[in-house]
Amino acid sequence: MNDFLKKESASGIILMLAAVLAMIVANSPLSPIYDQLIEMPVVVQFGALAINKPLLLWINDGLMAVFFFLVGLELKREVMEGELSKPENVVLPIIGAVGGMLIPALIYVYFTWGNATALSGWAIPAATDIAFALGILALLGSRVPTSLKVFLVTLAIIDDIGAIMIIALFYTNNISSSPLVVAVICLAILFWMNRKNVQQVPSYILVGLVLWVAMLKSGVHATLAGVLLAFFIPMRDKNDPAASPVKSLEHSLHPAVSFAILPIFAFANSGIDLFSINASALTHPVTMGIFLGLFVGKQLGVFGFCWIAIKLGFAKIPSDQNMMQLYGCSILCGVGFTMSLFIGSLAFEETGTNLIFDERLGILMGSILSAIVGYMILRRFSKAPISD
Repeated sequence: MNDFLKKESASGIILMLAAVLAMIVANSPLSPIYDQLIEMPVVVQFGALAINKPLLLWINDGLMAVFFFLVGLELKREVMEGELSKPENVVLPIIGAVGGMLIPALIYVYFTWGNATALSGWAIPAATDIAFALGILALLGSRVPTSLKVFLVTLAIIDDIGAIMIIALFYTNNISSSPLVVAVICLAILFWMNRKNVQQVPSYILVGLVLWVAMLKSGVHATLAGVLLAFFIPMRDKNDPAASPVKSLEHSLHPAVSFAILPIFAFANSGIDLFSINASALTHPVTMGIFLGLFVGKQLGVFGFCWIAIKLGFAKIPSDQNMMQLYGCSILCGVGFTMSLFIGSLAFEETGTNLIFDERLGILMGSILSAIVGYMILRRFSKAPISD
């Protein structure tokens, strides 16, 4: 767990730098080059099978499938052998995660009610960015109790499960039956391989690649192929219980995802033209719904639901935590950067409606304010160790 926290914290810092760099470039003389780069068409074709997308969508659909593959591996490990396998560790984070998804979504719906196009972004403020949030916690060092870090990691993992379900259920295009049949066949092959204790990871990856193309063509969002593939990677080798393909693959992928894929995604999706921001953009229902959903809704949902659960005796706060630390952590959950941007791209940008409003403004406003206020409260109510 400590190694995981260190990697996620470092990734959060790199993500911040990538986002800042994108905003600098997008507001400099290099802005036309930036726009041309992310809109550059990229075509891969094999005979009649062609995938023609701008570079931005290759990043969002392709590279992010690798990110979701890693998320799937982490989920499988945590459920089978990690923190999520211990009921006493998951009650409070589950309750907090439910509140942290429900209340922000309701706040967003309140602001955008009556606008069918804007309503499609209801899930944007429901997401939590684990890398960014842990990056903020890393700045506090040993002031923050380990149990609070575990709470945040567990809540974010549960939040990821919710985001995956939301994407699968609500952010798919018109379904095409033939590619979907190919996807089902791929899943059947992966199931058979897992049952036969096939340990060769490249074999799974090859089938997973076909699965990704099939889901891309079927209308089901292609990134879900990464999660589904991860669930079939063997947790243990039946002939060698000490070997774990899941853990080995997770360890190998983490650096590439944390220090390459996510920063590239952040750079490609964070280039807001600050000079175009005006009063109408700041007060647009989408901007306000996302901003208040992340900053107000997250803390109300996570802390409010946890507080009620603790008072009713459904869950207990760890002995090394206090309620104000839990509150500060709840505010940090409003840092929704990566997943919020991704869901925003599904809701608006891939449908072309981003010309009406820019959801990234609300995401950045809510995430930045949540990071600053969460950090200040945690620093105020977390004592430095005596050794310091």
